Amino acid sequence: MKRLLPALALFATSLFAADVPSISPAEAARLVADGKAVLVDVREPSEWAESGVATPAVLLPKSEFDAGLIGEWKDFLAKAGDKQIIIYCRAGKRSGAVAAALAEKGHRVANAGGFKDWQAAGLPTRSGGPEQKKP
Repeated sequence: MKRLLPALALFATSLFAADVPSISPAEAARLVADGKAVLVDVREPSEWAESGVATPAVLLPKSEFDAGLIGEWKDFLAKAGDKQIIIYCRAGKRSGAVAAALAEKGHRVANAGGFKDWQAAGLPTRSGGPEQKKP
């Protein structure tokens, strides 16, 4: 029974996360350029500074999301309006969790996976210190 509960929890999480569509970096970039979506990097400030960020990304750490939409999350969500919110992180796991939580609250979301995918697609990047939260 002790082994069954973690397995069931993982299965339930994967079922819920499946409701969030995945999107390619190229499609994300097109939707953002067309004004139909906003791109959000949910990695932490140290990660932004270390590797840079996608040029059009708004920088909103998952830690502030998890802490109850503190920091700039609340204002961002109020201003996002009817635009799709496209989330990415380092590898796609954190972005999937944030996207699933936002979908549950009624937001239109997609998971763009990881920053490495954005880079591999040859899409533009910029430096990402915490002082540069907005593109």
